[in-house]
Amino acid sequence: MSASLLRRGLELLEPPGRAKVPPGLQRGRAGPRAADVARRRKRAPEPGTNKATVKGRVVKSAIEEYHKKKPVNHLRENLQYMLKGLLVADKAVTEQVLAQNRGRKSKDQPPEKTEKKNPKGTVFTEEDFRKFEREYFGVP
Repeated sequence: MSASLLRRGLELLEPPGRAKVPPGLQRGRAGPRAADVARRRKRAPEPGTNKATVKGRVVKSAIEEYHKKKPVNHLRENLQYMLKGLLVADKAVTEQVLAQNRGRKSKDQPPEKTEKKNPKGTVFTEEDFRKFEREYFGVP
């Protein structure tokens, strides 16, 4: 049994006539001199209050505190959660989320993808090239 429980039990067992009186109604002193006397006089500590203890303090077990602060591995639960939902988001939504999470600086931006142009067939035919050779180089 703790000391605070004992004190509360003893307070309940006190006779009803000895109830605590509010400090303003204890004695009929009045005036500034009475206040000085009251300040100088040390009060005897009341049996119900102990200033050395913290009110409502609970003794904590070191083992319980260690278990509370011990890191917990959530890998298995997270993997089950991830594998459970096979919902795949739209490509546009994922791009939007990635764009919001990127920084604004140019170094944070991904390089722009340029579309490669496939070379189309030439406008000139083989006969046009032969004709050009004959005219330019004079080859028969």
